[in-house]
Amino acid sequence: MSFKKASWINNTNVYEVNLRQYSAAGTIKAFEKELPRLKEMGVHVLWFMPITPIAQKNKKGSLGSYYACSDYTSVSDEFGTLADFRSFVVQAHEMGFKVIIDWVANHTGWDHVWTKTNPEYYKQENGDFKIASGMDDIIELDYGNTAMRKAMIAAMQFWIEECDIDGFRCDLAAWVQLDFWIEARTDLEKVKTLFWLAECDGIENFNYYEAFDACYCWTWMHKSAEFYKHNGSKKTLEALLYQYSHCTGDHNQVLWYTSNHDENSWNGTEYEKYGDAAKAFAVHSFTWNGIPLIYSGQELPNHKRLAFFDKDVIEWNGEYEMQDFYATLLKLHSNNTALRGGDAAVSTHMLHTSADDKVLAYLRKNGSDEVLVLLNMCNEKTACTLYDDKVNGHFKNVFTGAIINANEQKHFDMQPWDYLVFEKSYQ
Repeated sequence: MSFKKASWINNTNVYEVNLRQYSAAGTIKAFEKELPRLKEMGVHVLWFMPITPIAQKNKKGSLGSYYACSDYTSVSDEFGTLADFRSFVVQAHEMGFKVIIDWVANHTGWDHVWTKTNPEYYKQENGDFKIASGMDDIIELDYGNTAMRKAMIAAMQFWIEECDIDGFRCDLAAWVQLDFWIEARTDLEKVKTLFWLAECDGIENFNYYEAFDACYCWTWMHKSAEFYKHNGSKKTLEALLYQYSHCTGDHNQVLWYTSNHDENSWNGTEYEKYGDAAKAFAVHSFTWNGIPLIYSGQELPNHKRLAFFDKDVIEWNGEYEMQDFYATLLKLHSNNTALRGGDAAVSTHMLHTSADDKVLAYLRKNGSDEVLVLLNMCNEKTACTLYDDKVNGHFKNVFTGAIINANEQKHFDMQPWDYLVFEKSYQ
């Protein structure tokens, strides 16, 4: 089945909002003041982690998990009110943002309203609700129950009609059978064309592209972290990129990232995973075929793991040391058609260099627009000469503004984990 895709998703980007830890207040209202800054930085899509009420029965920590919902059609008192969110979306739309919300369809918390009104909506085990995959604060819904499926879709429609949201980031999407997502999108497309983002890997669960516009890059993120920590082979990275390209096809996309709420809290910040290669991998996220993600605080940068079940505010200092770095990449990705994701008009070419064992070099093209990227994927200074005749003409370094003539300058001396990004220049 083929679904209509939102017209704005090819050059978009996503900023994940962790309301609880974003400010001392941790509310929708408190986050509003960040909009001008994020607009200036070049953010397009604001993804809110779940804003629904959090179950109190069997909750973890002092505040419980965002992902243990107690009511699909309300806003948690921790974050504000439905009116607050409705007003926020209006303001965000006026400023040019899109807003998507996290949707947790596989499970709920133990005191979700359905446990009282419709206990038949849940899987049963040993005479009680079935715990979801060993996580004892959540219980599994039964997708063999037709009425539950309809109620779930109605709850999703509530947010479209009440707040005019622009899409869903679907938590643990592959834990829910694919035919439900197809049913949900089929029904909800009648209301509004949305952006559908699945939290499942685009290689392991490529069939979920039948229902979703974009999937995660879990395999890439784990393998690239291993690559950095164990001095791996660049060929491993190239093979993975070819796999993702094959699985996505011409019109689907991958969400690329170096951090997100799960990774930050459970496995560490991007600096714990990638060390001094963090920027190089971030550059890749913004220049390869797909959609780049920034997690709350990466523009700071944030060097701490944020608590998941308790209050643990990001330590903002007003300096935003990484904001210019991300702004450069965000604006390049938004404005250069060679970086359009999921567009058959764009071609991506791996380039041959004198340092093929160390430098990941690629050229992305769309008509006369071109973006050239060189990433030194090792901890050594590397002399790199381009041998590929696909690169010619003048290019501008997007970070320094310097112009090079690629017909004459083929040699680059790169520092450990260095990155060079150029766009075709006709000036």
